[in-house]
Parts: sequence; C-alpha cells; structure tokens
Amino acid sequence: MPDSKRYAEDESECTVVLERYNTVLDELFAGADVYVITPLWTTEAEVPPSQAVTGYWQSLLVEDDPDPAFRTYCHLFVARRPWRRGCIDDLLRDIADDKVAGVLITDTRLLRIHHPYDGGADVFLATSEERDRVRDRHADWLSRHPLSL
Repeated sequence: MPDSKRYAEDESECTVVLERYNTVLDELFAGADVYVITPLWTTEAEVPPSQAVTGYWQSLLVEDDPDPAFRTYCHLFVARRPWRRGCIDDLLRDIADDKVAGVLITDTRLLRIHHPYDGGADVFLATSEERDRVRDRHADWLSRHPLSL
C-alpha cells in the first residue's frame, strides 16, 4: 500500500492492492500454468473430511509437542490452473484482509514463488538478476521502513 500502509480501508485501496498483486503475478506467470498452494493448520493428523477431495497434496507435522493437544499439522492443498490476471482475486482479497495466510503461487517447476500476505508479498526468483529487475521495476512500491518491513 502507499506509505507502507498494511491494510486497505476502502474499496479504492483494495483495488490498489489487487492491482499490485496482479501486476507482479502477470510478470511472473503470464501465459503459464501455476500451482496455488493453500495451507490448513489443525491439531489433527488427519485431513478434515470436508477438505479431503479438494486438491489435497500432503500433511506436515509442524510442531511435534509431546502433548498431542499441542501438536500442529499443516495440510497442503494444491490447485493447478492457467494464470490469468484476476483469476484468484477473491483469494488475494482474503489474504490482504488477513483471513487466509501462507498461500504460495508458483510456476509448475517451482522456480518462481509469489507469497502474498497482508501488507505485501515476498517474491522468490531463480536468479538474483531477475530478482533485482523485478525489485527495480517496482521500487516505488517497496516499504520505506528502515528494515523494509
């Protein structure tokens, strides 16, 4: 957001957030298929029955506490889709509003990864040269915070 603002307060600011997400996603994935990886955290090792058939990929034990009540699992779901600008706007809006977290959008070879979150996005690229080009193209979008937060 402009002025390193974290959350959109109205529809015009939300439009700015979606425009920025989609601009970078277009630069990374236009004309290609992407994987949209969505996590679901639970205290149960089993995938919740309501989620079992919607792109389930794998489950990870994240916190192996001796007390089962404090164990944490991350169940990962993957959808492959052709990238089109706006095709995941509902999900991106939920991410920007901090309703969903931990989503990754990646090419099918896992060479480029876009990790949107409330307040911004991290972009992981195959080379430092590509990273620098993307950073420089959008330098005016970067945080002004001394630690780039």
